[in-house]
Amino acid sequence: ANRNIHIYSFIYIYIKKTFSPGRKRAGAQGRFAQKLLNDLMENYSNALRPVEDTDKALNVTLQITLSQIKDMDERNQVLTTYLWVRQIWHDAYLHWDKDEYDGLEVIRIPSNLVWRPDIVLYNNADEEDSSGPPDTNVVLRYNGEITWDSPAITKSSCKVDVSYFPFDSQECNLTFGSWTYNGNQVYALDSGDLSDFVENVEWECHGMPAVKNVIMYGCCSDPYPDITYTVLLKRRSSFYIFNLLLPCFLISFLAPLGFYLPADSGEKVSLGVTVLLALTVFQLMVAESMPPSESVPLIGKYYIATMTMITASTSLTIFIMNIHFCGAEAKPVPHWAKVLVIDYMSKIFFVYEVGENCTTPESDRGTFYSKTFGADSYNKTTTGTGCVCICGQHQKVVRNIEYIANCFREQRAHQAKGAEWKKVAKVMDRFFMWVFFIMVFLMSILVMAKAT
Repeated sequence: ANRNIHIYSFIYIYIKKTFSPGRKRAGAQGRFAQKLLNDLMENYSNALRPVEDTDKALNVTLQITLSQIKDMDERNQVLTTYLWVRQIWHDAYLHWDKDEYDGLEVIRIPSNLVWRPDIVLYNNADEEDSSGPPDTNVVLRYNGEITWDSPAITKSSCKVDVSYFPFDSQECNLTFGSWTYNGNQVYALDSGDLSDFVENVEWECHGMPAVKNVIMYGCCSDPYPDITYTVLLKRRSSFYIFNLLLPCFLISFLAPLGFYLPADSGEKVSLGVTVLLALTVFQLMVAESMPPSESVPLIGKYYIATMTMITASTSLTIFIMNIHFCGAEAKPVPHWAKVLVIDYMSKIFFVYEVGENCTTPESDRGTFYSKTFGADSYNKTTTGTGCVCICGQHQKVVRNIEYIANCFREQRAHQAKGAEWKKVAKVMDRFFMWVFFIMVFLMSILVMAKAT
């Protein structure tokens, strides 16, 4: 008995669900929708503009939603975007009385069955895709209002200004309009939206204002309206700061350190050439991504200025090394150079010789020459009664000692002359090191100030 009760309950529930009024109504609406579609398309043509008065313009509302910025090709000046395009218009021949069709208000039919406005992207830069928007369904209401939503991936031409790269902002236009209908036939209304925008890793979108334009072309006497959406973009510069600017900033500080490197190491010129080659590599990386235009990017100017500074520092290093290796055959250091460089500038830049410091008296810094080897101290011996002649053997010894003393004096004089030229070179090295450090610092501050 219990088993039969369960079977009867299952049959009752199945009959109730199958033959309920809601299911009957859904099935009835399906039959009415089919009948409605047949009635609407019986004498309808999608080739003609759906207006009762051909002298009146058909208003088309265009709503563009920017969903994502897929790519910005600065070199080819092409912006690739993912858009949602909504077009709304009224078809004078596609309306019905909803009471005659069981209260049916909305149907969805393929878009190729109805007339569609030929609104296209004027500044299209896609050479491959010319098929237009996809054939998605349209939403048709009983009062004749048609809503056509379609996704689109567009490639538009954009004039890219890279003067302040990588701190630049771009304004890219998306111009939509009818290709064949003039303003007296189709009149477009605009609307832009960023509510569903997906953030890009490289670009920030600060708005998409729309402007309506009416243009008279030279080929035609009728006005042609279009809607121009201006996408306001600002580049995220963190990636370029850490990968292009910061390495250049650090490398540029190696150029002044070349002046601090000892001349006897033989690596002063090699350091400057190595730094110059490293900056050339970074310059080529920037040039590959930038469009070939007359406007040089800000980072390119920074690289060129740094490379010019390193070239100048390498040239000065060669000149200073030539001074450093002046031997005994060179002329003595001029008096003005001794006063200016050795006496004053060496104190300012704290350049001292080994064993010499700022507290050493001036009298002790000169070359000490012994005067005990003078010939006069050996030619004669003074006594209380007069001069006494020395024997010939002693005179020969005195002449030999005098010759040796003269050789030592000449050698010390040559060494003193070379030491003076080396000190001049060392002071000049220290002077240009601080000059180039200041230049690198000011140049970096100038670039940051211009960027902000």
